[in-house]
Amino acid sequence: MTDPSTRADRDDPQASTRATVTEFLSRVAEGDPDRIAELFADRVDWQLNWPDEGDPSVPWIRPRSTRADVAEHFRELNAAHVRENRGGMQPQILIDGQNAVVLGDIRQTARSTGRSYRALIALHLTIANNQITRYHVYEDSLTVAQALTPSR
Repeated sequence: MTDPSTRADRDDPQASTRATVTEFLSRVAEGDPDRIAELFADRVDWQLNWPDEGDPSVPWIRPRSTRADVAEHFRELNAAHVRENRGGMQPQILIDGQNAVVLGDIRQTARSTGRSYRALIALHLTIANNQITRYHVYEDSLTVAQALTPSR
């Protein structure tokens, strides 16, 4: 794994946190699930704001806890969307020590329905030793599910 921090960052948790979060966002934009997962700790405190019973239209939204789970999450997410139609606004990154909040939006097109959508999103990340140990996602899940649910 590439260490996203510099020597100076190791003495400054906020700089190290920012470097790791910036690298994470860059890798998400690239779309390689294995490279994204490299930034996560072996065990991850993972949470998405979704009912426990889930929804078959969004199979990637489910409990996760390991680096391998993270890679699978991003594989499933990629498979459900048209890569060429991804986007979003430049995210805002708020840092407090090892914690970061990323505010932004996601713009995707569902592969199964062809519907485009835009959903607001907030991520709460915690970074320890240049690895993501907490990944909590708060997004407009209803918009996502509606875009991926076939018309009845």
